[in-house]
Parts: sequence; C-alpha cells; structure tokens
Amino acid sequence: MKLVFLGTGTSTGVPTLCCDCQVCRSGDPKNKRLRASVLIQNDGFHLLIDTSTDLRQQCLVNEIGKIDAVLYTHHHADHVHGIDELRSFNFFNKTTIPCYGREFTLAKIKENFGYIFNGVRPEGGGVPQLVLQETEGQSFALGGLNITPLDIQHGSLIINGYRIGSAAYITDCNGIPADTRERLRDLDLLVLNALGFKPHPTHFCLEEALEVIEEIKPRRALLTHINHQFDHETVSRQLPDNVSLAYDGLIVESKP
Repeated sequence: MKLVFLGTGTSTGVPTLCCDCQVCRSGDPKNKRLRASVLIQNDGFHLLIDTSTDLRQQCLVNEIGKIDAVLYTHHHADHVHGIDELRSFNFFNKTTIPCYGREFTLAKIKENFGYIFNGVRPEGGGVPQLVLQETEGQSFALGGLNITPLDIQHGSLIINGYRIGSAAYITDCNGIPADTRERLRDLDLLVLNALGFKPHPTHFCLEEALEVIEEIKPRRALLTHINHQFDHETVSRQLPDNVSLAYDGLIVESKP
C-alpha cells in the first residue's frame, strides 16, 4: 500500500496569499504546500481522501488518471471544493465514484453542491457522477483495504479520521476521544495534523501533536496540514527520530 501526499498545507495553502514571510517567499519546494489530501494506492485501486481545493493541480502533477473511491473527513471548503474535478474521472474512465463520509458531512456536501445531487443537469455542462455512502462508524472494505472510520474532534465538530490497514490519517484535529486512541494502537504509520507552533481552537499545534504521537507510539509518524510558520528544514531538525514533516509529492509505503 502506497500513500501519495497530494497536499500538506492548511486551508490557505503555502505560500499564503498576501504574505511575504520567509517561508512564503522560500525557494524550497518542500515549503510549497497545496491543500491537504492523500491518495492511497493498493494493487491498482486508487482511494482518495478528500477532494481538496487544489485537486486538479494535484492530479496533473502526480499523473493521476483514475480515482476509484473517495473518503471524506469533513465538509470544510479546503477538503471538499475540488469535488467538481471528479467529473473528468467519470467521463474518461466511464465510472461512477462512491464517496464515503459521516451523515452530517454528506448532508453538507449535498447542500453546498446541489447542482451535483438535485438530478437537474446544468445547461451546457456535465456534473460529477457520485454515489454518497454513509460510513456509520463501521469498518468496511474497499480495494482490498480494511477501512475503519474514526471519531475525531475538530473544534465543536466530530469528524472522520480513517485507519486503513496499519496506517491512520487524521487531519483537522484538536482532540482524539479515548475509544479512538485505542483503535490507533499498533500502527505502522500515523499521519497527523500539526498546524503551527501556537495552540489553536480546532487543530493540534506541534507540541500537542508530538504528545499524541508519544502516547500512541506508531512506528513512524508524518505531520501534515501545516501552515506557513514551519520552514521544512528547520522544523525537521527538531523532530524525534520517528517523526517527519510530510511534503507535497512524498510517497511512503505502509502495510495494508
């Protein structure tokens, strides 16, 4: 099983519009962060987590020609607003794409993108062909992968993280309930958000993320959903041996 990091940035991306800080002006490609998303590949099956605002660019850069299914973490714009790009995959691959998420998440997606789901074809254009599937908190199988939705605290919301085989992907998180922590034992890989250095009401900061990693003890951990406070090389030198910053285009393997 391979994980391809399509984007590792926060909701504004890095560089951030109108900002001239050192990281936003950096020439280091690892400081260029599109909105957070990851593609999981397993025996030819392509599983996308979130349709980020930058999905078209991400697919072009990574030469992605097929998406078999989508897992949604939640309904916020940076994780959903690339949804219209899925229609290219429908058209060229002649497929309908199943999309999985919490009931509340899917309801918000239907509300915000009514033109996709109201059954009325827009004049002069096509719409993505999607089938929404509620996760209901139960494990299920896709493409030879065992997928377990995880309850994650994101401010006042409970959203989805996902355990997929021996890897887990958690973003937009500022708290992990006790039962979810138990489901995160014996991980080969934990992908966890670390927004910046300062505490935040809806996301872990670096110190909080490292505390969670120390408690859960995955074999390795990658930090994502990063803002423009983090210079990749500077922060990387300060991390524990089993923790690294993810970056756009990073490909890692994990046990399915």
